Amino acid sequence: MIDHVGFAVTDFNKAKTFYKQALAPLSISLLREFSGADTGGEAHAGFGADGKPFFWIGTGKRAATSVHVAFRARSRAEVDAFYKAAIVAGGTDNGEPGVREHYHADYYGAFVLDPDGNNIEAVCHRPE
Repeated sequence: MIDHVGFAVTDFNKAKTFYKQALAPLSISLLREFSGADTGGEAHAGFGADGKPFFWIGTGKRAATSVHVAFRARSRAEVDAFYKAAIVAGGTDNGEPGVREHYHADYYGAFVLDPDGNNIEAVCHRPE
């Protein structure tokens, strides 16, 4: 089981604003933030739920390739709301909300590229 995941972004404040808006429909919010002074050079923002950050962004050296992160949604309506919020926040469409039967019959997901080109997804595995 994964406890948390994180990656570096090119514009920390822009990415933080994007994720605050895009993840809000999934009940995921900014829970912790550390400045470069706190960590010895790199700033970090931790998003999560129930008091536990599990998704982190930060400054520092970016990976050479983009990242794919999927967030579980409780309903198809949450997937739709995530997609709309992420687009409004400056994301780029990478797959509108819909069933992806090639994964399984009830796989309902939406894909958005964040400001750095990372593929961010919300997915619901429940039938309609």
